[in-house]
Amino acid sequence: MKTLLITGHQGLIGRHISPLLEKKGYKIKGIDLKDNSGDITNPSQLQDAISGCHGIIHLAAVSRVVWAEKDPAKCWKTNALASQSLLKIVAGSSLKPWVLMASSREIYGEQNQLPVHEDATLSPINIYGAAKYFLEKETLEARNSGINTAIVRFANVYGCIDDHADRVLPAFCRNAVESKPLRIDGFDHLFDFTHIEDTAKGVLALVEQLDVGERNLPAIHLLPGIGTTLYEAACHALESAGSVSKINKSASRDYDVSRFIGNPDRAYELLGWKAHITPKQGINLLVKAFQTSLQGNSI
Repeated sequence: MKTLLITGHQGLIGRHISPLLEKKGYKIKGIDLKDNSGDITNPSQLQDAISGCHGIIHLAAVSRVVWAEKDPAKCWKTNALASQSLLKIVAGSSLKPWVLMASSREIYGEQNQLPVHEDATLSPINIYGAAKYFLEKETLEARNSGINTAIVRFANVYGCIDDHADRVLPAFCRNAVESKPLRIDGFDHLFDFTHIEDTAKGVLALVEQLDVGERNLPAIHLLPGIGTTLYEAACHALESAGSVSKINKSASRDYDVSRFIGNPDRAYELLGWKAHITPKQGINLLVKAFQTSLQGNSI
């Protein structure tokens, strides 16, 4: 049985990919601040976690752009330097596990043409994107040390009620269900929302490629390639919930990428993967999940 390490295994993606991997026969180790299993910024704890592993899915990070802007030093230490340290530890290990690095659409910055292909110029506009850009460069350079690496770029993953309360789609859906106002930071901001079920299946497909020795995979998007404005997303949530909650418009933040749709073709060509849950369908599923949770709490 092969052992895989998931850094940040208590996060949204980690929680959903772990059972899929276990069903495939992998043994899962985790390192995460949430359950006190370790801190990736601590080299000795990271080395202990990596020991005995055949593969690593590196998800741990300061995971919100807004958090990164509030504490850029912590973001750089966690997202950039700890990732660099992980690769150095792997290079010096006996098993030399493969490494799947989690990156983000934020590395593209604001693109003039949509949808964005993976080969587009990388121009991050915030510290979060800059740290992911550094991570990607280090990941590709690590191949020179004989490490098999791959990069997956996530885009607005959602779909679980147990997510950060201020993430946009969970916030919309929860507030719609609870008849509370929905706040939108930029009505026309356009995003490529990706449901967690599709995301987890895409990560699994990448793991299977790495585990059979596939090398030199290019960076790959996992996204549906469907643009949805924040206003449209809010309206979908209200419609699904049958809610008359008020929509409040707030000023957008100057460090946010405001428009992004990704080209999903590469994932299908290389992995046979495509998203099956549209943003409208996913929002409806999330609203239903919040309704079920609210009914359960009221019993």
